[in-house]
Amino acid sequence: MTIQLEDPACDHPEPDLLSRIEPYRRELLAHCYRMLGSVHDAEDIVQETYLRAWRAQDGFEGRSSLRTWLYRIATRVCLTALEQRNRRPLPVGLDNRPADPAETLISSPEVPWLEPIPDAASVEYADPAAIVGARADIRLAFVAALQFLPPRQRAVLLLRDVLCWRAAEAADLLECTVAAVNSSLQRARARLAALDLHAEAELVLSDEDQRAVLDRYIAAFEAKDVPAIVDLLTAEVVWEMPPFAAWYRGPEDVARHLSLRCPGGPGEFRLLLTRANGSPSVALYRWDPAVGRHRPFALQALTIAATGIDHVVTFFDLRLFDVFGLPAEPPTSAETEPYPV
Repeated sequence: MTIQLEDPACDHPEPDLLSRIEPYRRELLAHCYRMLGSVHDAEDIVQETYLRAWRAQDGFEGRSSLRTWLYRIATRVCLTALEQRNRRPLPVGLDNRPADPAETLISSPEVPWLEPIPDAASVEYADPAAIVGARADIRLAFVAALQFLPPRQRAVLLLRDVLCWRAAEAADLLECTVAAVNSSLQRARARLAALDLHAEAELVLSDEDQRAVLDRYIAAFEAKDVPAIVDLLTAEVVWEMPPFAAWYRGPEDVARHLSLRCPGGPGEFRLLLTRANGSPSVALYRWDPAVGRHRPFALQALTIAATGIDHVVTFFDLRLFDVFGLPAEPPTSAETEPYPV
């Protein structure tokens, strides 16, 4: 994302403001993404945050850190944006039961679906322990659960439990009392605890074991070997496919879906590894005989537990290939770099 701060309203802009605030771009993008559930909307909000900081730089008196000041601006812009927007769910959060794989899939593009975010855009820490924490705070299940909270409760939870702000700081930002912040935080925590969503399992596999599962999944999917794919799934696996509202639970229904509804045959797909929301992901490319090459098809976010793949979310929004910096067609094996699990 390129930040453009040219604004005729600023007669005397600070020449090094951009260099001072640019290091905060990734963490601000992650914060706005948690608030909004959309990487595209989050990029717009970060752009607006930088522009507002540019315009208001003369009013920054240094009573708080530059980082805190930027978070104040970004959170307020997010809250304003959320006044005009609906929550962004995943199919499993629509209060509908698992679907029958024999039923025709119906696309619902009118729903503002939750979007994934690439690790490369949201996780950047030198400390490995900090990377683990950052990935946990960006996982799809957590961001999906946040969408069930009213905007101000969402902001309070993120400020207090993710950013570790003091209650007084959050109250100052939200222009309310400390008691109101504490009450909102209590309600937000209770709401998240009560949600009957498919929670992502804790990752307990070593990097080597996780890579072995991924290699087997890619080989099975490219061969369209449904039994081999299903053998990698947990007993309670959830399979989602926005913009389709239908979702499936359990290996048997996933196998029926792959056999009945999933297009393509053996050798038609190529998969490329990437990372989304702190977890392994694969970009799917399908062979197009009309052009004689593989073309972008979907992006799958995977959750791998000790007993297998526990959650698969297939996103069919092809704009995500640009967001993730993915190529227009998969590279050859010789061109593929090692995958950072």
